[in-house]
Amino acid sequence: MKQLNKIQLIIYLLGATLMAIGAGISILGWWIAPYVYCVGALCFASMQMLQRYEGTNFTIRRLRRIMLTSDVLFMLAGVLMLSNGHNVFGLSYITYMEYVYNKWIVVLLIAAILQLYSMHRLDQELAKEAKKL
Repeated sequence: MKQLNKIQLIIYLLGATLMAIGAGISILGWWIAPYVYCVGALCFASMQMLQRYEGTNFTIRRLRRIMLTSDVLFMLAGVLMLSNGHNVFGLSYITYMEYVYNKWIVVLLIAAILQLYSMHRLDQELAKEAKKL
């Protein structure tokens, strides 16, 4: 896989830190939490999307697709976090409360599980591929 340069790595780590801080301070109800999370998710996901795999290993390509899916879910969690408490989708109150309100937590959990799985398996598969070469 293509490695990130120093600046990209700093943006990647800063994005991950901002995501954790944004999700953490959202418990306190601070108004800035969704914005911090969204900036972090954008930095994290964009730097992860820059890491390309040019090989032909089907397993690694599948794990990259899972990782990119989790990136999209991280950003979707940010959009849902921004709309939390504000019915910006034009839904009725009951529909909004049932399908949107605080559902960003579920989306974030699914994205984190997918990210952990794909990162763990990707390390194993890349090490296996490096041994072949």
